[in-house]
Amino acid sequence: MESFIREVLQKLKNSDTPLSEITFILPSKRAGSYLLKELSSISDKNIFSPTIYSIEEFTEVISNLETVDNTISLFEFYEVYKDLTDKENREDFETFISWAQSLIHDFNEIDRYLIDYKPFFNYLSGIQDINHWYLKQDKTELIKRYLAFWKNLPDYYEALSSRLLSRNQGYQGLIYRKAAHNIKDYATVKRQKHVFIGFNALNASEQLIIQELLEAELAEVHWDLDQIFYSDPDHGASIFIRDYLKNWKYYQDHSSNEFPRNFEKEKQIELIGVPKNIGQAKYLGEILTGMTSSQLENTAIVLGEEELLLPVLNSLPGEIKELNITMGFPVKNAPINSLFESLFHLHINKTEAYYYKDVISIINHPSFNPILLKHAEDLIIKINSENLVYLEPGKIKAAFPKEMKDLMEACFDPKDDSVSLFINAIQKIIQHLKIQLKEDEDKIGLEFLYHFHVLFNKLKNLNEKYTHLKTIKSLYGFYRELVSTETLDFQGRPFQGLQLMGMLESRALDFETVIITSLNEGVLPAGKSDNSFIPYDLKQEYKLPTYREKDAVYTYHFYRLLQRAKNVYLLYNTEADGLNSGEKSRFITQLEIENQPAHQLRKLLISPEVPGVTKNLKEIKKTPEIMERLRSLANSGFSPSALTTYIRNPLDFYHQYVLGVRDQDEVEETVAFNTLGTVVHNALENLYKPLEGKLITEEVIQDFIKRADLEIIKEFSETYSKIPLEKGKNLLIFEVAKRYLHNFLKFESKRIKEGEEIKILQIENDLKVELPIEKLPFSVYLRGKVDRLESTNGTPRIIDYKTGKVESKNLNVTEWEEITKDYDNYSKSFQVLTYASLIALEKGLKFPAEAGIISFKNLKSGFLKFEKKKAGTRQKDSLITEETLQMFQHELKSLIMEICDVEIPFVEKEIKKNYGSF
Repeated sequence: MESFIREVLQKLKNSDTPLSEITFILPSKRAGSYLLKELSSISDKNIFSPTIYSIEEFTEVISNLETVDNTISLFEFYEVYKDLTDKENREDFETFISWAQSLIHDFNEIDRYLIDYKPFFNYLSGIQDINHWYLKQDKTELIKRYLAFWKNLPDYYEALSSRLLSRNQGYQGLIYRKAAHNIKDYATVKRQKHVFIGFNALNASEQLIIQELLEAELAEVHWDLDQIFYSDPDHGASIFIRDYLKNWKYYQDHSSNEFPRNFEKEKQIELIGVPKNIGQAKYLGEILTGMTSSQLENTAIVLGEEELLLPVLNSLPGEIKELNITMGFPVKNAPINSLFESLFHLHINKTEAYYYKDVISIINHPSFNPILLKHAEDLIIKINSENLVYLEPGKIKAAFPKEMKDLMEACFDPKDDSVSLFINAIQKIIQHLKIQLKEDEDKIGLEFLYHFHVLFNKLKNLNEKYTHLKTIKSLYGFYRELVSTETLDFQGRPFQGLQLMGMLESRALDFETVIITSLNEGVLPAGKSDNSFIPYDLKQEYKLPTYREKDAVYTYHFYRLLQRAKNVYLLYNTEADGLNSGEKSRFITQLEIENQPAHQLRKLLISPEVPGVTKNLKEIKKTPEIMERLRSLANSGFSPSALTTYIRNPLDFYHQYVLGVRDQDEVEETVAFNTLGTVVHNALENLYKPLEGKLITEEVIQDFIKRADLEIIKEFSETYSKIPLEKGKNLLIFEVAKRYLHNFLKFESKRIKEGEEIKILQIENDLKVELPIEKLPFSVYLRGKVDRLESTNGTPRIIDYKTGKVESKNLNVTEWEEITKDYDNYSKSFQVLTYASLIALEKGLKFPAEAGIISFKNLKSGFLKFEKKKAGTRQKDSLITEETLQMFQHELKSLIMEICDVEIPFVEKEIKKNYGSF
């Protein structure tokens, strides 16, 4: 395959002008590098290198202006805006940048297309006036200010241009306009040949520059287009070039070169649908597998989306040793960026203290792990265990030793919204990170860190020069704008190995094998995007590019890549993912319709191979060490919750009670259900404990009602934390706790009024009694805390409080054998009967007795009694007798013997999935 650049150089080699005396202008610097490579390969003798410019560099030469980036333009624009706007109507910088970015983009377009700005902005102002037509004769102050903004646009534009030109500077559009103004003088002075290679969509300034040089016979233009596209007047790839050849005066007097017919030649084209972006990256690796080094050097991967860069790099086959990446890695995706984002959030969100999640996101950041060591982990444990939702700076710094004091002060000293202090603190943090990364010899980390060092230095210089950034929040907004455009450029050998690039980097370059990803509508082509104040109709009127022209640009680049290629792989996402529609690009559909005879078109739908998953239930055999632990548990006492955990899932029992693995403490920002239960239980204990051995009277209950709120407040303070409960979800839960207690006390009052004689026997008693099991060679104990034992009209009653919802059906038992097997249906019955056994074994229970639950969410049902259903009948017996407990204890002993049997392993229970009904 002979590349387009090589074809052009072969033609020029035979011309009268030596190659070294020609000035070459190409669409990009990368294309210029390829031109030098091709030039060295076709030259049969040593020559001086010719002058090579990208089009942007060439306009700088003609205009004699220095390019200022978008950031400087924005700050300079704000200076202009302040000068032209009354103080009372002036917006702060943070609000200004929200619309100024789009306006500078529009200024660029106006300049690059050489539009007379005054009538243009007057036209735009008139459109806005019509759009905001007002019924009343007098416009509101808001409408007046809005329309005044549009009328001020010519003044903004003129002042910004004058300010930059006075310093011999300009943004890109201004440089283009100045270059177009200077081109006649340039053509008079520079009497050498200029060759333009590989251009397609030219703005008005570029067209004027090229036409002037053509008319002065100082230029040649070599268009890279295939004859098949030029012959089709409706084909998007040839829209611009066909227009130039038809309308430029030079081409009306001179014939253009014949276009080649490369696209019609034999090609292997595969149209490949792959689910998800990661799927595309993985399949791309499969395509490259087995390619030789010579094939790889003539292969280009063109990424439609930059987010695919890392997945593609991670999916490349191991045999690929040489790789050249043209597109930059977005700095915003660097791991260190999340640390700086966290620091911004910390100081933006701060009040008198710092929010614990902001603190943890900083001290637990991977970049700080090698520096802070276990001190960060200790502080996190303290935050969780003490439920610290907000932390004062002093408390954070006190958790770290003196040698870390400087770093901690940089992170956690209040900055009082001072931008300069915050930037200085960030620079200190960068220095600490630099020392650590050097010790770790982390070269990639240092490279990323250096980019952020440069970025914050830039912010510091801008802040010192312009002082527009008044708060850390405004600095953060601008930081995000900057970091979104910064890229880390990869270093490699530009002409060796596999080439990986974006679509625009492929301009004027040719490869035998081309792989293009993300060929979906909305990606390639990008479709409609609205980053402009200029309406579509006005753009059409003044021949400014709209989304239609941008689509045509990508159509040209797409087909140009295919012209000389022999093997083409076009990948698209088949899934409707977020904003991506899953619809394949119109480019693919067009290829299918055109269907050139020489093209071997193959369609593939790829699906990942998903291996079948077999669920193997885990099994833990009982070792001597486990048996020793079980003996210890038996001696300290099995609690009802431990036993029901075993019934639910033996593996959970093994983890929690044998190994002692518990859930890690976490900060409770919102009161959890178990905390709510603890608060209500403790409040009831505080009220009723002094009444043990006494009868409850109506006077006592009324006294409790008066004290209820204070008891809830006290328990929240001790059990939860000292933070206020006056707002948000916590206020609702706080009110729920008070309502639960008041409703329960009213329920107690109602019982007394209905004639019940209630005597409190025990409140929240910790019990531990031996459960005789002859078949075990060691003693077994039961332990538990019974919420309440009372005597109701002479009948002993064991009560368990539940803040969740319980119904009477949860306390029914039909078959005793099921009570230690079916957790879902019998766990509540198991618990209350275990409590009854505890009291009975302690010889503190007289028969017959009752046991059950009071559910605060189902208080209207009153005391929910344990009931034994008689098999085959609807009869229920709620009285607990010695026989009842003997039946239960038989099953209880069997359960404990199973737990302590060395031959029976802990086997995971399969979780039953309940999908419900529709």
